[in-house]
Amino acid sequence: MPDGPNNNKNHSLLSPDEPPPFYVMHAESKTPILMVCDHASCSFPGALGDMGLDPFARRCHLAIDIGAGPLTEYLADRLGVTAVLAQYSRLIIDCNRKLLDPSAFLEYGDGILVPGNRNLRQEDKDARAEEIYWPYHAAIETQVERLMAGGTSPAFISIHSFTPVLNGKSRPWEIGVLWDKDLRLRDIFLKDFRDAGFNVGDNEPYSGKAPADFTVDHHAEEPDLPHIGIEIRQDLINDAAGVARLGNIMHKIIESIPERIGLRRERISA
Repeated sequence: MPDGPNNNKNHSLLSPDEPPPFYVMHAESKTPILMVCDHASCSFPGALGDMGLDPFARRCHLAIDIGAGPLTEYLADRLGVTAVLAQYSRLIIDCNRKLLDPSAFLEYGDGILVPGNRNLRQEDKDARAEEIYWPYHAAIETQVERLMAGGTSPAFISIHSFTPVLNGKSRPWEIGVLWDKDLRLRDIFLKDFRDAGFNVGDNEPYSGKAPADFTVDHHAEEPDLPHIGIEIRQDLINDAAGVARLGNIMHKIIESIPERIGLRRERISA
């Protein structure tokens, strides 16, 4: 598996009339905060059809982090900060996994088989990586470098959501704060979410110390950016009212970050 993009593609996965693999919000913002959403979409490239999945499976939590994309968009617009969002389903390729991780091309999860990922040829995996995975990560890197060029390491916030029940087991947490070695944002989010009355998991229901956290590890941990992964339980943000409620609470927390950890604050809109 190549370590980066390979320009010698044998065929094209995405047609010219399909969405690009990512989009960037507020790409000129000077505020030292960068938000990313790896699993914002449940779109499939036309070339892959339905991958043998019924409509429910193509929209379930295996295909998309329900509510995470709208929440990221809401926050980016309210705060006027830069955000990078993936535009294809994690079932095509999971942009938050190393390419050698079997779950990067998920074949089975939570009782659902993914026929379109069974017995994938290496050239098929490479095409998905070259046209979706690496362009998305290159876009994040571009924004990290742009913000760092202003003289400040931006706070890196990764937004995800989790299903209330997985493999038949209920999950009591409403919000998860995921971290590994960096405590700067961990302490802020844990305190403020708990003060707001939420049942908050400290590295629950997933851990930031686990290897299945490529985006934060690659873009934020290696250059020592202040960083955090935030997981919201999907029933809290599965409609516009829920997104607004969580968004208004998170707006206040994120707005306070530059001052609380000493980042230069140029502008965060009300």
